[in-house]
Amino acid sequence: MKHTVLPPWLSNANRIPPPPPMPIGRPWAGLPCAFAAMAALVLFSVSLAAQQDQESEQTQQAQQTQQQLPPGYAGSDVCLGCHDDLGKAFTRNPHHLVETGKAKTKTNWQGMACESCHGPGAKHAETVSPSDIINPAKQTAAKASQSCLACHLNNPIHAGWARSSHNKNQTPCTSCHAIHKGQEALRPARFMEINKLCASCHTSVWAQFAKPYKHRLDVGAMSCTDCHNPHGTFLPGSVRTVAANERACYKCHPDKTGPFPFPHAPVQLEGCGTCHEPHGSANPRMLTRSEVRFVCLECHSNITAGKTIGGVPPAFHDIRSPRFQNCTICHTKIHGSYVDPGLER
Repeated sequence: MKHTVLPPWLSNANRIPPPPPMPIGRPWAGLPCAFAAMAALVLFSVSLAAQQDQESEQTQQAQQTQQQLPPGYAGSDVCLGCHDDLGKAFTRNPHHLVETGKAKTKTNWQGMACESCHGPGAKHAETVSPSDIINPAKQTAAKASQSCLACHLNNPIHAGWARSSHNKNQTPCTSCHAIHKGQEALRPARFMEINKLCASCHTSVWAQFAKPYKHRLDVGAMSCTDCHNPHGTFLPGSVRTVAANERACYKCHPDKTGPFPFPHAPVQLEGCGTCHEPHGSANPRMLTRSEVRFVCLECHSNITAGKTIGGVPPAFHDIRSPRFQNCTICHTKIHGSYVDPGLER
């Protein structure tokens, strides 16, 4: 058998492999990937340039602010050199608007938010001495609160601060509000956090919520500030007002508001607390006494009217009889009536 000898350029060892076949019908299949890569590169270049411009603008603004600082002031950037941790937390605080100049204050504290509360800090930055800077946490309650009221005095929420129990008991704003931390520490929004903060001082009041009938603060259904304004009001107990300066009770109990042609005098003159104990009671209606008759007899008792207790006038209610021992069986409209002066319907 003859073997054919091929030339070297035709042997399998030296043969060049053919090129891969071109895709049939989609010769441009790789173009989208290329365009995507080019677009990503362009976007990255644009964003990098914008970031550099923004940093340059911020640097220029900082330099301009530094040049415009009043005598004795150092600026917030100098404060952040040592208090960087407080500065980072402060950015999540609503008071950071003072630093950016967006807060509505009488004085423009842009770039000097730290010194708006702590006073001029240039000397403190040089000496690093605590005695050369104001620390509201170490001031008296009156001075510490005065720093806050410099901006918050004309706020309607703080209108009653001068007559509030917190102010009279020398309780500064910093006892409840953490100025350097985030929103939740500055002004808690969760009901349980608010209640926990109030209960840390008002322990005797919080203990009343252990009674069987109470407003459901202990389970987080509502908070102390739903009824009370901790900054003070013109009502006893710093009770909030709603609508036409009505008590906060009417916010949830509007059917008791009236006005009634035949009102129950204590409701108008003394308020709901005359008969009700809102923090907790042994009575299902949260009355100040365990039985309704004992509440009524605190006002409607006249021992001298015959030999019976009760009735101003007429004095025909014999309290010894069971039929007269539950007043609201007959006097159902105890908060006020539209048709009956005896509050029976």
